[in-house]
Amino acid sequence: MLARAQALISESALRGNLTALARRAEARLLLPVKANAYGHGMEAVTRLAAPHPDVWGFAVAMPREAAALAALNPGKPILLLTPPTPEEVRPLADLGVRLPVASVAEADALPPHARAHLKVDTGMNRLGARPEEAIGIGQRLAERGLLEGAYTHFATADEPDLSFAHEQFARFQTVLAALPPVLAHAANGGGVLSLGPLPGMSLARPGLAAYGFAPSHLRGVAPLTPVMTLQARVTHVHTVHPGETVSYGGLWRAGRETLVATVGIGYADGYPRNATGSAHVLIQGERRPVLGRICMDQMMVDVTGLKVRVGDWAEVWGPGSLTVTDAAAWGGTIEYEVLTGLGARVERVAVG
Repeated sequence: MLARAQALISESALRGNLTALARRAEARLLLPVKANAYGHGMEAVTRLAAPHPDVWGFAVAMPREAAALAALNPGKPILLLTPPTPEEVRPLADLGVRLPVASVAEADALPPHARAHLKVDTGMNRLGARPEEAIGIGQRLAERGLLEGAYTHFATADEPDLSFAHEQFARFQTVLAALPPVLAHAANGGGVLSLGPLPGMSLARPGLAAYGFAPSHLRGVAPLTPVMTLQARVTHVHTVHPGETVSYGGLWRAGRETLVATVGIGYADGYPRNATGSAHVLIQGERRPVLGRICMDQMMVDVTGLKVRVGDWAEVWGPGSLTVTDAAAWGGTIEYEVLTGLGARVERVAVG
C-alpha cells in the first residue's frame, strides 16, 4: 500500500549536525532519541547515527523506549533519563541500559551488574537529587562499582540570559569534585550552542539541535540543517466554483473558479489543526495556501494554474522555504510539539 505521507530523514543533514555539535561542545554526544527521535523515527535515526564517531550513545525517556532501542541493537550505550519502577530495574539492567539514580533507595535497589548515572537537580526542579544529597548517593554508588556517569539539566540555557545556567553548572561541578572521575554531561542543545565547551564534561546531550533546530538568537552559532522533509500525496483534484465553500464550517468561500487538491495528511498525523487559515504547502515548487479547516486525515490546497495529478507529492515542510518552524507558528505552538506529534501513519524513510 502506498504511504499517504512520508517523513524523509536525511542522513547527510543528521551527520552534519552531529559533527557540528560535537565540535561546538568539544565532547562526544549522548544523542536523545526519546519520543520516537523527536518524531523522526527512532529506528531510522539510531541506524543512521550509530556509526557516527562522535556519538557515544543514545538517551530515552521511557523504559519501553529503552527496551525497544536495546532490541534494535545499535551497538551503543543507552541511558534512561527518567526513573524506572522497582519492577523495571533488573530487566533494564539485564539489557545493559544505564539507569538514572537520584536517591539512596534507588542506589540500593540496583543489581550488581547495573551501570548508573547519578541525576543531580541543580535548579530545574523536575527530577534528581539536590547537590548536597547527590554527593552521598554518588559515593555510595562508586563504592559498589556502579557509578558510570553523572548528569544535570539546564533550565534556561536556551535563553539570552545565561546567569542561571552558570549557577547550575557551578553546583554540578561541586558534586563532581566530590566523586571519582565519571562520564559527566550537562548541556542540552541550547547549552551546547550558548555555552560552548564546558570544563570536565565528557558528553553533551543536544536534543532538537541534533535534528536541525536552534532558538532564534542562537541560529548560526553552528551549521545546523533540518533533518526531516515531510511530504504528502495528492489524493483528489477537483474544481470549486465561485461561491462554494471548502471543508468543515464553510470557513473558506471561493471568490473565483478554483482548482483544489486534497492532500492526504491532517491533524491525526500531527499537523496542527490550529494552523487553519494560515497554513501553506509547496506543490511543484510553488507555495500554495491550505483552504478551509484542516481535517483529521486531509487538507485542501489551492492549486489553480498548476497541472497537478493524483499521486503527486506536496511538501508540507522541509529545510528550505517552508519549514516546521512555519507550521508551528501557524499552529501557535513550538517545533518540539509539532515534530513529536507526528503520527505513526507517517512513514519514516531514510535518504542520503
